[in-house]
Amino acid sequence: MSMPDEVWNSMNYFEEFHKWYLKIFRDFQFNSLKESKARDYLSQILKLKENRWRASKILHSFRNTLAERRNIIIYGCGPTLETTIKELDAIDGRYLLKDTVNLVADGAAVFLEEKDIPITAIFTDLDGITPKEFEFTKYIIVHAHADNIDKLEQFKEVILNFHDIIGTTQIEPSENLLNPGGFTDGDRILFFLRPLLQSYHELFLIGMDFNDIIGKYSKPYLQENQEAHPMKKKKLKYGLQLVRWISKRMENKIYFVNSMVKMREVKNISLDQFRETLVNDF
Repeated sequence: MSMPDEVWNSMNYFEEFHKWYLKIFRDFQFNSLKESKARDYLSQILKLKENRWRASKILHSFRNTLAERRNIIIYGCGPTLETTIKELDAIDGRYLLKDTVNLVADGAAVFLEEKDIPITAIFTDLDGITPKEFEFTKYIIVHAHADNIDKLEQFKEVILNFHDIIGTTQIEPSENLLNPGGFTDGDRILFFLRPLLQSYHELFLIGMDFNDIIGKYSKPYLQENQEAHPMKKKKLKYGLQLVRWISKRMENKIYFVNSMVKMREVKNISLDQFRETLVNDF
């Protein structure tokens, strides 16, 4: 990896996010040794990649890809992911998603693949996807934490063979990993985007429900939506708090689409309003 540049350095929010992480760390009783082990293991995998791989160059490429479009759609795995796209189909609007930046949280990639919606990037800790999903995206942002070391081992060869990949951690970053802040795959996308956005960008959140029901695309083994277990509910509550926190620190407009989530900081818009916005920019 070449020496980090200004854009790369602008992505690291370890110091700013550290208080949040300490709170989360204590609440979930995370293992600090495993956190470091996961970070270092992903870092070592990335160091094994061929010499043509340059993380900072890939980050520049990702930023340039964002700059080509006004509308950025972020897809979570909540139950409204399916219902929203189904309802968008009913009003002949899904074709509009072929002209947007489509960023997906983990298993939502499986759904977009099924619906033939192009995926720009997958943000994942690897527990909601299979290696197959690497074939359907331009970029992968893979996250290392204490509970996914086994997944990093399982996906090692795929990571080595996939070029446009960036690694993240939730503790102090190493030379070739970023800490943009964030906790769940969904809210982490907003944190990651913050330094890369242009003033004209607008962000639309689909399937980012943060409630007690998790969508069936959250895990490969799920066949239907189900109630989240207590630990997952607590994680989702933190995710929603972090969406609120980061939205106050972003100048771009952010919208929940067709959602039951209510917060002062992020406007909730109907599917018709969403479609109209996309049509006007198509």
